[in-house]
Amino acid sequence: MGGAASIKDVARAAGVSVGTVSNVINRPETVGQETRDRVRAAIDRLGYVRSESARQLRSGSSRIIGLLVLDLGNPFFVSVARGAEQAARAAGLAVMVCNSAQRLADEADHLALFAEQRVRGVLLTPADAEGSGAAALRRRGVPFVLVDRLVPGLEACSVSVDDVGGGALAAGHLLAGGHRRIAFAGGRHRLQQVADRRSGALQALAGHDAVLLDLEVDGLDVAAGRDAGARLLGMLPRPTAVFCANDLLALGMLQAAFAASLRVPEDLAIVGYDDIEFAAAAAVPLTSVRQPAEAMGRTAAEMLAEETGPGGAAHRHRHVVFEPELVVRRSTLVAPLPGASVGEPGRVVARGFHHGHEG
Repeated sequence: MGGAASIKDVARAAGVSVGTVSNVINRPETVGQETRDRVRAAIDRLGYVRSESARQLRSGSSRIIGLLVLDLGNPFFVSVARGAEQAARAAGLAVMVCNSAQRLADEADHLALFAEQRVRGVLLTPADAEGSGAAALRRRGVPFVLVDRLVPGLEACSVSVDDVGGGALAAGHLLAGGHRRIAFAGGRHRLQQVADRRSGALQALAGHDAVLLDLEVDGLDVAAGRDAGARLLGMLPRPTAVFCANDLLALGMLQAAFAASLRVPEDLAIVGYDDIEFAAAAAVPLTSVRQPAEAMGRTAAEMLAEETGPGGAAHRHRHVVFEPELVVRRSTLVAPLPGASVGEPGRVVARGFHHGHEG
């Protein structure tokens, strides 16, 4: 038999009606065991695969949700996707993942694709502070949940982390270790998450005899961290510590320090952000501000499933904000000045609980 088998082919092979085959696939409890076995044997023999697009047209509902992240090269977003996939599968849904690479044009293209595919909804980490992509989804009537971002005034569910608090944890830890000249690898980056981490660091240093020095970066990856590290070496006087906007930058900074024969943390203390798996596995394990990436993805997907499910009419938008945790490791563990204190290697020394509110 040439071409893909159809539902009519299955019905003919099993000696039943097309409606019976449909019931076996969609409502098997309505069909007797003997008939179910005969239909399933025909499905296996013919290699029949039901058309999801045809099912969607009949039901008016897709089982696919879109997930658009900023950078699939960052393990943080891979963990977000893993959590979203877990929750989607539990709800009988599947996830289509796309990467905007922090480019607005790519974001617009992917969101248009999601709309064309009639996805059930979208989990979106916007590439700009204004959330223009979210506004485009709203115009198209596509439900969405913001991930790793809260856009004030936007009527939608969101899952985010208190990045201002996370930045304060990082800078406060370095301050407690005796550091007063601290670099921020991230600079005045356009991403709101990076801006918030910088703002938190500034708040922690306010009122102390300390300074935060901006190290601008072209990207948020290891190569950008190495470049920032090379520039840090030329700063006079050189900072004794650096807070990196994410762990990939911190890993590049660590490489630059090794290349210059600097000792970490004796000559340069380094703090990252995200606490990806590679942070603990680095040559000098990195102190990092942990984000609950899988929990964020899982919570966002659960919200979207609730909003687009049978009880969606009663859904109310919620904003869940997770608190970050500071995980202290060898990259900052030097003998503190009198009165200062640091935690044990790998130990969470500051944490909070996530909270939410309806909007």
